[in-house]
Amino acid sequence: MADWAVAPFAQSPEDALNDLFSPLPVYEAITEGIRVQVQVFWLPDQSEPDEHSYCWVYRIRIGNDTVRPVQLLERTWHITDTSGRTEYVHGEGVVGEQPIIQPGTLYEYTSGASLSTPGGFMRGSYLLQTTTDKTRFDAVIPAFSLDSPFQNHQLQ
Repeated sequence: MADWAVAPFAQSPEDALNDLFSPLPVYEAITEGIRVQVQVFWLPDQSEPDEHSYCWVYRIRIGNDTVRPVQLLERTWHITDTSGRTEYVHGEGVVGEQPIIQPGTLYEYTSGASLSTPGGFMRGSYLLQTTTDKTRFDAVIPAFSLDSPFQNHQLQ
């Protein structure tokens, strides 16, 4: 009987994710000292072009370059496919959290999107609130392109 052993991962899942995103362009917007950076990757293994299903994963980093802590309360997305259809998504927090981002730190998360067309773009905003005086403001999420090899145009 053969001995079956599972080799340890060569790298952590976080390192693998960093390797995946490292060569990709970064879309960035800065609003009132809040820096939002986005990178996006097409998922060929989860996409089924014959079934009109195209999937992407995106990583967002929110940096607080101010002197006050802020809490992310809500997100709003405008997701437009290559047919011109736009879906609006609005809800509390991100990935089930309403993080407090301290001055000089980053909050990072990954999420995904799927479309029935081979491309499109997303843009949006976060509703943030300072934890000191409860001032609310919107931080821009820059427009970013959802590209696949099955489309003709990309957002630059």
